[in-house]
Amino acid sequence: MIEQLRDYFDEMVVYKDLKKSNFFSILSLPSFMRDWLLKKFEDDNGEFDTTELLQFVRKYLPRQDDWTAIKNRVIIEGERVKFLAKIVVDIDIKTREVSFAMPDFGLPFKDTIIEERVWDNCKADLLCGGETWGMVELAYRNPEGYDIGFTEKTAKGAKKGKIKLVSFKAFCPYTIDLEYYKDAMGKFRVSERIDILLGAVDYNANGYHGDEEKKLTMLTRLLPFVEKRLNLIELAPKGTGKSYLFGQVSRYTWLVTGGNISRAKMFYDLNKSTAGLVAGNDFITFDEVQKMSFGDKTESEALGGMLQTYLENGSFRVGTYESTAYAGLVLCGNIPKEVMDADGYSNMFEGLPAIFKSSALIDRFHGFIKGWKIPRMNDDLKVSGWALNSEYFCSIMHELREDMSYRAIVDELIEVPDAADTRDTEAVKRITTAYLKLLFPNVRKANDISANEFNRYCLRPARLMRDTIKTQLGILDPEYKGKDMPVFNIKEV
Repeated sequence: MIEQLRDYFDEMVVYKDLKKSNFFSILSLPSFMRDWLLKKFEDDNGEFDTTELLQFVRKYLPRQDDWTAIKNRVIIEGERVKFLAKIVVDIDIKTREVSFAMPDFGLPFKDTIIEERVWDNCKADLLCGGETWGMVELAYRNPEGYDIGFTEKTAKGAKKGKIKLVSFKAFCPYTIDLEYYKDAMGKFRVSERIDILLGAVDYNANGYHGDEEKKLTMLTRLLPFVEKRLNLIELAPKGTGKSYLFGQVSRYTWLVTGGNISRAKMFYDLNKSTAGLVAGNDFITFDEVQKMSFGDKTESEALGGMLQTYLENGSFRVGTYESTAYAGLVLCGNIPKEVMDADGYSNMFEGLPAIFKSSALIDRFHGFIKGWKIPRMNDDLKVSGWALNSEYFCSIMHELREDMSYRAIVDELIEVPDAADTRDTEAVKRITTAYLKLLFPNVRKANDISANEFNRYCLRPARLMRDTIKTQLGILDPEYKGKDMPVFNIKEV
């Protein structure tokens, strides 16, 4: 299969050896950045010069505490400085000025400028949505009057000094051809596709010793990567890799680890006029949600009300600001061994914060991941061999979110019984669609997949994920007790 993978995907395959080497873990680089570097420096045998790669990292991947030195070079020394960073752009309605921010270094919009000529050259890359990774080149625009002696008098009304973007080269080194990916994945059996997906996110398929259920439970974590506004809850023992997969694989996601979450941070900050996390990410993960703070009772209840509306239809309102977003929400928590319940009939949500003990809010979560079915991380589960480039794969998953054809196929195949609960139906269909995108991306029409495979890999696991939410709702609220899941059948096409 490996040779076939290299033949079909060529430039999108890299040699990953996380079992043998801790070189990249020492650098603390996310997977997509690591694989970009591997592709840049590896030869055809997967070998690379460690010294050469390390020199590149030191030169072009500055740390946060290097920012003052960079500002000195740009502002005081008058140098142009190039490095890899993620930036986000903004256009001022009143002045028509284009500015940018670099959140990792705390550089705000008000201190920057993108001049018209530069904007014309790089706007196609910078307008692709949210934060964009790339090679930035920074310089300094001196304040007006600087060359003649900048005084209080000359400064009044004059242009202020700003850091300017001189050039920008998009991080992604290749064009994402989604149709090619679909066709190429269709050349593999579903069991092989499962193994390919595991390798793409840094896991060694052989480490599961042929246990398909464990493999599929692990891959369930990828569902919100490919489907818009898919909301999931995962409870798992410590050490199963939740933080890594949700926070390090894709540049389109955001992992919140501890601290306080407010309406301003999540949705919109009226004081700063800046969008919250839901606006610029494919999904947001609350990691170790039991340890997070959501403000006092009043603040928590207000945030819970906003989340309830947002998880239902993607809309939100803060003050007079109204908008719609497409980010999903994933709650991740650790669960003690004695609380794990294979059938889901005990109260597994007891340890969640009060904000997530509302049945109305929990009902908006589409499915539950039984993380205790995922083995604790060990060396045998670390990828060691040729695999899809994580940077390429995360871009593919991001593009799949926009493809509505899979939902049309799901709507055609699933027969919904009369009087089925609307939320149950939508949850099952949404999860089923995500499974179809992930495991059967080559499917273009309903009869491209057998009823047996559709049920086994898409519909049945989706129903089971929703069924656990349904059972927990009955424990939280007597109103939901005894309400069974609808029985969905597959139509003949």
